[in-house]
Amino acid sequence: MVLEKLGDSLKNTLSKIASAIIIDEKLVNELVKDIQRALLQSDVNVRLVMDLSQKIKKRVLKEEIPAAITKKEYLINVVYEELAHFLGGEGYKIEIDKKPFKIMLVGLFGNGKTTTSAKLGKFFQKRGLKVALVQTDTWRPAAFEQLTQLGKQINIDVFGNPKAKQPEDVYNEFAPKIKDYDLIIVDTAGRDALNEELVEELNTINNVVQPDETLLIMAADIGQAAQKQAEVFHQTCDVNGVIITKLDGTAKGGGAISACSVTNAPVKFIGVGEKVDDLEEFKPKNFVGRLLGMGDIEALLEKAKDAITEEDAQDMSKKFLSGKFNLLDLYEQMQAMNKMGPLGKVLDMIPGMGQLKLPKDMVQVQEGKLKKWRHIMDSCTKKELEDPDLLDNSRIDRIVDGSGTSASQIRELLKQYKQSRRMMKMFKGADNPKSMEKMMKKFKGGMPGMGNMKLK
Repeated sequence: MVLEKLGDSLKNTLSKIASAIIIDEKLVNELVKDIQRALLQSDVNVRLVMDLSQKIKKRVLKEEIPAAITKKEYLINVVYEELAHFLGGEGYKIEIDKKPFKIMLVGLFGNGKTTTSAKLGKFFQKRGLKVALVQTDTWRPAAFEQLTQLGKQINIDVFGNPKAKQPEDVYNEFAPKIKDYDLIIVDTAGRDALNEELVEELNTINNVVQPDETLLIMAADIGQAAQKQAEVFHQTCDVNGVIITKLDGTAKGGGAISACSVTNAPVKFIGVGEKVDDLEEFKPKNFVGRLLGMGDIEALLEKAKDAITEEDAQDMSKKFLSGKFNLLDLYEQMQAMNKMGPLGKVLDMIPGMGQLKLPKDMVQVQEGKLKKWRHIMDSCTKKELEDPDLLDNSRIDRIVDGSGTSASQIRELLKQYKQSRRMMKMFKGADNPKSMEKMMKKFKGGMPGMGNMKLK
């Protein structure tokens, strides 16, 4: 998960609130210290942490609590609201309001600028825009080839000329073709540091491109130094937003996000993994909700929409409600889950799941099971997938040889299938609150591979 240690610390703080008998000043001070410790360990600036602490204490101890909620609920709500405001409030959405809309990416070497160009292109392509990538990096020999390969993976046109000497020459060469696209993303050269040569180069290309958005690409491990870098780039080429990359692999990400939130170049996107789909709009409220274990239903629905078509979802729903559910349906369900990303990330987005504290090794075991089960199903015939009751010992032996798995793993899959089918039959009769309650008592785990999970 993104900023896993920070998230765990904040969830523990919320657990203290939930289990507290009395909410008094002593408890509030203790909770504020926990929040301070968690943020400082994530490399957030001390002054910013102290400002946040004072705001939380002032609101909890001096504001009148609304009659409709308890003091516990109010305290949790204050922590959530102030953390979200601390990280940028409502967030900053890029509105594509003209054609062609131009986004220019700038940044130093090693921050993932070229990869982010492709990720950003895929993000807007999925929203129905015709996108082109332009490589103006004449400094790094392999830059054009790298972007070309990424463009092929996501079916996006890439323009560039590795023989060109100046970045502006590359852009001008392809300028006549740009009008055919909704969005142009311009990748620029970097350096090891923001020196005079890079400043001059960025100023020149900025004047030629005249971008509608200029985004600074920074790796999360820069920590608190993000603020100074964002401010310097903002002064140099009017950077008006930041994309923070590698946020899934460092404890310093909290420092980078909070540092940028107080500049004139706020965080607009975050990179949460290595895959081309691992880029998200930065929405502080959703982000804090995930950190606190409250989930991020908006991001979950977005991933689900990418993983399964509306027609397939409706078809699956009809099968569920009719009680008709075979191994092929389970296979399709698992494929859809696989497209949504690692199981751990998906669970973090489901409201309430993040607070269950599922052990990481257990989630990894479940992901391993899903892979094994996919191998097993790939070795089944269509008839066997449609009617799993056909799987006798001889058929199981054949599947063992074809899938490289064991007979016990195949029987475990069949057990999960039968459990899922029973759940579907219960859904069929769950047309009133009593039957739904009865169903939930019987059901011991809903997701494929999670039937035997036990909480800490």
